[in-house]
Amino acid sequence: MTDAPREPPRQAVSAALRRAAAHLTGGTAVLTATATAVLLAGCGTPSDSGSREAGWERGGAPPATDTGLGWGFTHTQRSADGDGPAERKAIVDELSVQPLPQVQAIMGWGAGNPEPSPGDYDFDSLDSRISLIRRTGGTPVITLCCAPDWMKGGKAGRTDWSRIEEAPSPEHYDDFAALSARIAERYPDVRHFVVWNELKGFWNPDEGRWDYEGYTRLYNAVHKAVKKVDQRNLVGGPYLGMDSVPPGQSHHASAVRGPWGSLDQRVVDALDYWLAHRAGADFLAVDGSSAARDDSLSPDRFTATEKFSDVGRWLHERSSLPLWWSEWYVTTSDAGWQEDEHTAVQATAMMEIARGDPAAAFYWNPQKAGGRCTGCLWKNGPAPGDEVAGPMLELLRGFAAAFPPGTEFATLWADDARVRVLGDADTVLAVNTSGRALRAEVDGEPVDFGPYEVAWLQR
Repeated sequence: MTDAPREPPRQAVSAALRRAAAHLTGGTAVLTATATAVLLAGCGTPSDSGSREAGWERGGAPPATDTGLGWGFTHTQRSADGDGPAERKAIVDELSVQPLPQVQAIMGWGAGNPEPSPGDYDFDSLDSRISLIRRTGGTPVITLCCAPDWMKGGKAGRTDWSRIEEAPSPEHYDDFAALSARIAERYPDVRHFVVWNELKGFWNPDEGRWDYEGYTRLYNAVHKAVKKVDQRNLVGGPYLGMDSVPPGQSHHASAVRGPWGSLDQRVVDALDYWLAHRAGADFLAVDGSSAARDDSLSPDRFTATEKFSDVGRWLHERSSLPLWWSEWYVTTSDAGWQEDEHTAVQATAMMEIARGDPAAAFYWNPQKAGGRCTGCLWKNGPAPGDEVAGPMLELLRGFAAAFPPGTEFATLWADDARVRVLGDADTVLAVNTSGRALRAEVDGEPVDFGPYEVAWLQR
C-alpha cells in the first residue's frame, strides 16, 4: 500500500471487477471501464419479450437460485421508471454498469393495487418495475406486501392508501397466499420472495407484543403457495425489525446487548416463535436501525452501528438460515447530516453488517423528485453527460464488488481511532469518522483523509 496516489471509490470498484475477471480467465485481466461494463451488463439479463404475461424469454438466462445475493437496493415510490425519457434512460444505463439485486413490493412503494377486487388483477405498475430490474440486469426480489383493501375489511374495487400498513384479516390469509402464487407464476424468472414487511398490521395492542402467531399463519400459507408454483422458489421471512432500547433501560431489554443498547425482548420472542413454527424457509430476513426506539444513537452515531454486527452474530447463533438485511438505517429524524457525513456513517454501518456475515443486504433508496436528496442512489434530473450515480450507489457497488457474501476479512488496523477499516486480502475500505482532515496509518501505510472521507485502498 502506498501513500499516493490512492484510487477513488469508482476506480476501486473497477479494480475489484478486473480482479474478478482475472479469476474467470485464469490470468491477469486488463479491462477498460467500458469493457468491464459491457461484460457485466451482458451477463444473465433476461429479455423483455417472450412470455405470455411475464415478458420473460424462457430460452434466456436461468433465474438465480442462490440466497447469497450480496449487496443491492429496494425500489421505493419514486424510481427510474417515473422520470422523463432522457433522465430515465440515463439512470437505467447507470444501473446497468454494474447490475445489483433489486427489491420491489407488490403493492405500495411504486406498485399499485394488484387485485382491486377478487379475481380482478392489475399488474401494470408491478410489470413496469420488474421490467426495469430486468433491463438493468439486476436480480429481481419480490416482497409479498401489502394486501388489497378487500382482504382487510375494505370495499372491493377501492384502494385506501392510508390503510397500506394493515394486514389481511385471518379469513383472507389464503386469498393473499393465492395472490402471491399468481405473482410467482407471472414472473417465472423471479426466484426470491420475502413474505410481508416488518410485521405491518401484526401488533397485538391488548398484550403489547407482536402477533407472531398470526404472522406465522400467513407466512406458512404463502410459503406453501409459492413453493407449489415452483419448488425452486426461495421464500423467507419474517422481515422483523430488530428494534432496540437505549443503554440503561431495563423495560423490554433483552440479553442481546452492546454499547448501542439492548434488543427489545418482544423482538426476540417474535423471532423465536417464527423459527419454531415456520413451515419452512430458505433465508432469515430482518431489518433494523442503529438508533434505539427513542431515536437516540448511543454512544455516538458511528459506534451505534456496531449493533448490526452484534445482531448479525446473534442471529447466526439462533438459526442456520442465510441472513438477509432487508433494510437498514443509521439516521435519526433530526440528524440533518450533509452527504459526506451520511455516507461515512452508512459506510461504517455496512462494514458492521458485513462483519455479521450476511447473505444479502438491501439499501432502502430514499429517492425523491427534485432538489437535494441525501442518500439517494442517483442524482435527480441529470443532464446529458452529467454524473448520474450518487455516493451511496458508488458505495453499494464497492461493497458488491469487493465484499460479496463469504468474504474472508483480514485483521487490519489504523493507528487513529477515528478511522474505521475493513478489508480482505486485496481491498481495504477506510472511513474517517471525523469532520476534520487527518493522516493515519492504515495497515502500516500512511494515508491522508479528508473530512468524513470514505477511501478504497488496494493492498
